[in-house]
Amino acid sequence: MSVENSTQDLIARRNRLLGPAYRLFYEQPVQVVRGDGVWLYDQAGNRYLDAYNNVACVGHCHPRVVEAIARQAAIVNTHTRYLHETVLDYAERLLATFPPEIGNVMFTCTGSESNDLALRVARTCTGGTGVVVTKTAYHGVTGLLAELSPSLGLPEPTAPHVRLVPAPQPAGDATGDIFAGHIRAAFDDMKRSGIRPAALLVDTIFSSDGVFADPPGFLRPAVDAARAAGALFIADEVQPGFGRCGDGLWGFARHGLIPDVVTMGKPMGNGHPVAAMAARPELLKEFGARSRYFNTFGGNPVSAAAATAVLDVIEQEGLVENAKRTGAYLRERIVALRDRHDLIHDVRGAGLFIGVELRRGDAPAAKETAQLVNGLRARHVLISAAGPNANVLKVRPPLVFGREHADLLIETLDQALRDIPRG
Repeated sequence: MSVENSTQDLIARRNRLLGPAYRLFYEQPVQVVRGDGVWLYDQAGNRYLDAYNNVACVGHCHPRVVEAIARQAAIVNTHTRYLHETVLDYAERLLATFPPEIGNVMFTCTGSESNDLALRVARTCTGGTGVVVTKTAYHGVTGLLAELSPSLGLPEPTAPHVRLVPAPQPAGDATGDIFAGHIRAAFDDMKRSGIRPAALLVDTIFSSDGVFADPPGFLRPAVDAARAAGALFIADEVQPGFGRCGDGLWGFARHGLIPDVVTMGKPMGNGHPVAAMAARPELLKEFGARSRYFNTFGGNPVSAAAATAVLDVIEQEGLVENAKRTGAYLRERIVALRDRHDLIHDVRGAGLFIGVELRRGDAPAAKETAQLVNGLRARHVLISAAGPNANVLKVRPPLVFGREHADLLIETLDQALRDIPRG
């Protein structure tokens, strides 16, 4: 049987067994059978440069992480109703990366669970229910978070407690004030409707909105506005966290902020399902007095061992500095491509989180972006798109991505752009 026939059979089998709600990447989906560092391999042995997968933040199948999982799994795995030093050792390591005001951590299995728990804490501590998010946000898949994740493609939230605001748009020094104005108006409207505010929930690099990172500090006026309204600030670090932005471990740090609550997921265990919510102790004191929390797998010793190994690799391999250095190099090279390809309208981001906005004149180039994503896949480079018009390439590779990989990405991107018909 040919590879093409095998792939089609696999797609048909998947559709029959998993149903229609799932989605696949690319017009010609990739069957991934192995990973190694920045590379993924298909069933025919073809190698693909992964320029998209932030889950495996220290590289696919990093031997340190694999060994840590296997070692702990061979000893014991249980839950946080028993005492275990590995869990507490990791909690100390993780909390040491935050400002001292963030003093407690609670463990979950996914970023969705972390955001769900953060909203429970916010509602308990504020007495409110109202939440403000951006118009193309993604924060998770629970029922509560689906209402706060317009990027899932659902109709705009109709729940009375939700308010959507435009993502911050590049406007130089005015970016922060403009965005804060939207936040203030949303909370004011909420109060006029008799809804008490609970939280401002943002992904601190606005990933699904199209990647907005600059200028550093622009998020502070919005957070001030939220707190003035009586809401907590929840920093969703599932995508920008763990060093991806190249300036410390956390995206909120670029804005000189101290959140009330921080949520983490995906990269925390390099693909192992471990996540967390960290918070100010006074908030969890109040939450704990009113509510109990237990998660069978959240904070288990195997997860803690995996997450510890990830921190070890980030520190010992200098991956935060690599994200800063390689990210800056990659952005410079993408900017240089604009001289040859007028589809490239804007290049933005921080560290190894870059958004490349494509436009045809004044119009979002959604069709051309889809062609480009599939053209890159055909050349064995994996990438995807984001933004309200799906016209922003989302460049988000493992943190072990180096200059040689950046060069290969640029060379392939240049070739794929040449194949896009001119408008």
